[in-house]
Amino acid sequence: MSLFKSHTRRWAVLAMGAAALALAACGGPRQDTLHIYNWSDYIDPALLEEFTKETGIKVVYDTFDSNEMLETKVLTGSTGYDIVAPSNHNLPRYITAKAIAPLDFAKLPNRKNLWPELMQRMEPFDPGAKYNVPYMWGTMGIGYNTAEIAKRLPGVTVDSWDVVFKPENLAKLKDCGVYFLDASEDMYAVALNYLGKDPNSKAVADYEAATAMLLTLRPHITKFHSSEYINALANGDACIVVGYSGDILQAADRAEEAKRGVEIAYAIPKEGSQVWFDVFAIPADAPNPEAAYKFLDFMLRPEVIARASNYTAYANANAAATSLVDEELRSDPNVYPTLEVFGRLFVTTSKDQTLIREVNRLWTRVMSGQ
Repeated sequence: MSLFKSHTRRWAVLAMGAAALALAACGGPRQDTLHIYNWSDYIDPALLEEFTKETGIKVVYDTFDSNEMLETKVLTGSTGYDIVAPSNHNLPRYITAKAIAPLDFAKLPNRKNLWPELMQRMEPFDPGAKYNVPYMWGTMGIGYNTAEIAKRLPGVTVDSWDVVFKPENLAKLKDCGVYFLDASEDMYAVALNYLGKDPNSKAVADYEAATAMLLTLRPHITKFHSSEYINALANGDACIVVGYSGDILQAADRAEEAKRGVEIAYAIPKEGSQVWFDVFAIPADAPNPEAAYKFLDFMLRPEVIARASNYTAYANANAAATSLVDEELRSDPNVYPTLEVFGRLFVTTSKDQTLIREVNRLWTRVMSGQ
């Protein structure tokens, strides 16, 4: 049986889910509404339907493609959202700006299911997890079309950042499609680590060095995007990407479903990479925080978050859910890394606004190739 059987006919399910949610709002007494702002393609629509059926709360689900897009909206205020889904390294800026509300743990009885060891990894960003509920976690790495890479880099094992960060290698892959994330902080973190520098460096000179390296690669990069690479890998428009673990495993699933002979693999490079956490938080001006608490506690149920993991192909931070995740998924070291691999992973930390401006300026140069 396919590891990613649960993804079958995803787009049909999405369409049906949207229709069901729309119907739930029609007729009868007025329902509460919950507005969620999350990453694209990042939750099973059937779970949203179940939440609505159980609580009578209609879910309006909007999506974004980058932390930068989300942060701009949240820090500006008046988002109209009850739940947002930032990544771990953004949390300190949200907290400092008082853009998200401290949680009332009494309203989250299922919080007891969270995985203590993983929560320790979150301590630098939100001590005591006072502002967030972890959703999914994963790694950054290399996704690739096994046949196309074998043709162009014969005998090369895709286990190192050398494959994508050495221009002589990437030049050989240009013709079959190369995608990098449009995520400045994530891309700079792995580039700095590859160059032997601190992935959380505060020195602008280090980012300038990483920019110089990335500019040597720019002529061979087809596109920078943080979600389009999933389908590009699956349908053969890209043969190699720098992306997120679960996205690449979703691409593998879609390629298998399409039955066009495209085989996708994922590698966590041996030099090390980033482990990240996406979390749920409640904006300080959320219009319906009570609905938000009901949804968060719903997602903290082991049987619910396990289904979310099966759908997204990402690991979750709920210890009680692990045994309920599909066996092939929880035993896959690309999803739940071994202790040895985990030891090579790092988290990214928050940057001050001055450094963020410099990083964004340099990233614009990378994107434009100038």
